[in-house]
Amino acid sequence: MNIIYAGSPEASKNTLEILYNAQKDCDFNIVGVISNPPAAKGRHKELTPTPVAAFAQEKGIPVFTPEHLDAECRSQIEPLHADLLVCFAYGHIFGPKFLSMFKFGGLNLHPSDLPKFRGCTPVQATILAGEPFVTVSIQTLSLRMDEGDIVASDFAQIDDESNAVDLLRWASIKGAELISKIIKKTNETGKIEGKPQTGVPSYTGIITKADAKIDWQNDDVGFIVRKVRAYYDNPCSWCFENNQPLKIYEAEAITDEMIANSHSAVLDSIVSLPEFGPAEFGTVFLGLFSPKDNFILVKAKGGLLKIKKLQRQGKNIMTYKEFLNGARNFSGTVLK
Repeated sequence: MNIIYAGSPEASKNTLEILYNAQKDCDFNIVGVISNPPAAKGRHKELTPTPVAAFAQEKGIPVFTPEHLDAECRSQIEPLHADLLVCFAYGHIFGPKFLSMFKFGGLNLHPSDLPKFRGCTPVQATILAGEPFVTVSIQTLSLRMDEGDIVASDFAQIDDESNAVDLLRWASIKGAELISKIIKKTNETGKIEGKPQTGVPSYTGIITKADAKIDWQNDDVGFIVRKVRAYYDNPCSWCFENNQPLKIYEAEAITDEMIANSHSAVLDSIVSLPEFGPAEFGTVFLGLFSPKDNFILVKAKGGLLKIKKLQRQGKNIMTYKEFLNGARNFSGTVLK
């Protein structure tokens, strides 16, 4: 079976790499890759291929980077005589003329329990909603966004520290394994079978910098931690410190209930907590792990936010220890 793969970001590259290595065992060939055009990156704005395109070029797979999936693009893809289109994180909807070129149509890897969290940011939505599990669904490609039949799926429990990058990596690997099995079965049966989606659909959209802004007055401490995990790396949760952006990369919640009951793994290693009762939300305090080890706490709705990694504008990402070594008078600052 001949396959065209479509995708762009790092997570999609992980899937492509696993499929590339599975070609012999599952009896298929990746005859081409479709990815987004190179983008200007870095200080010198050099045109850089997507991670998917870069991997394909390294392996000698023909790469196509069309601006549009139009007749010109179809004329380049059709001579490859591909039987199946496999897609993960390409960002474009394939039309009927495009899909008609493939004997078995297309498969799409989507990291959610469809029809929940259709759209482009399902992993972030999963974390923000406080879902206990992350799911990867393999669906047939349909003419409407994420409305295909479910061919296979799997799920894993989400731990308290997993961020969007971690969950996308898991989905990219597990999804590739599921797709490999589907292809192998299709070679044997000559068909791809799925079941229609059931349940109430929900939708996700493009994430903006404004979405990642921490609202100290209204976001409770648990939701702030989920924001930090959901928006990790891009665009990254942030707030203002003395009118300058401050990014937060890792954090834990110490809820009022934990403090009242004095029972949590976070509290077990803490020597002392500051008195924070009358202070306004967003106020920074220092707690003690030991007489020589301060850590950063921020008063939030429903408890305290313990910041573990953060970054000032123009500086490197730092652990709380590294940050406090150079941050004078940070205690008492009110983050906005």
